Amino acid sequence: LFTFHPHPRMVLQPQDNDLKLLNTRKEKEELLEQAGLDHLLVMPFSRTFSRMHAPEYIREVLVDAIRVRSVVVGYDHRFGRNREGDLKLLQNAGGAFGFSVEEIPAREVDHVKVSSTKVREALFAGRVDLANDLLGYPYPMTGVVVKGDQLGRKLGYPTANIALGDPDKLVPGNGIYVVSVELKEGRSIGMMSIGVRPTVAHASGERTIEVHVLGLDREIYGEPITVRLRHRLRNEIRFPDLDALIAAMDQDKKDTLEWSRAHPLP
Repeated sequence: LFTFHPHPRMVLQPQDNDLKLLNTRKEKEELLEQAGLDHLLVMPFSRTFSRMHAPEYIREVLVDAIRVRSVVVGYDHRFGRNREGDLKLLQNAGGAFGFSVEEIPAREVDHVKVSSTKVREALFAGRVDLANDLLGYPYPMTGVVVKGDQLGRKLGYPTANIALGDPDKLVPGNGIYVVSVELKEGRSIGMMSIGVRPTVAHASGERTIEVHVLGLDREIYGEPITVRLRHRLRNEIRFPDLDALIAAMDQDKKDTLEWSRAHPLP
């Protein structure tokens, strides 16, 4: 697979903070390895590279550098300066330079055309079931466990606060989710909160990612952690007091266990 890093929009539009990544580079590499990919070529993307015209890109990169014999591209693939290159240009070049070209057709899931835009929209809306169907795998979030204010412990639900490894990683919409949790001892089920903790009087108002790992009875500060979103339980709600919040968390735990029994980890 031939790809680029960083994302072109982050180079060409550095002031645009709206773009969020579905996968960090490390996550992408792991997914590709799991898919059986033998070789991954990562091209550093720069402004200079972006100005390369499509014919020049074909000749200097695909033909002279990589020495391709067959090229497989997506159905909407464009390349070269100002996205001037398309499938027809690539096919014509293939005839001249002796490589074949194959286009992967659009894929639909429940009559929805799969695209990164559709996945991002689903995640921002908290529709992780749809996002996972479009992706073909549970959406991952990887980071390190950091200390919070330890309020969860006082409520009877100690949580691991997650600091993501990449600030550009997309964080789904606020809410409570069923997740699978990967720590050094293996996988567990957890319930995760994304949001601003509106019921907590002294909350900073900043979004936090906190997960209560069912059955965990040890400290995990400083350890790497990966959560994979499985199902959305409910919206983030402002409760009248902490007792009402605890009652809701008790119900969240019941719902998490019920959902995980019906959908066991593979």
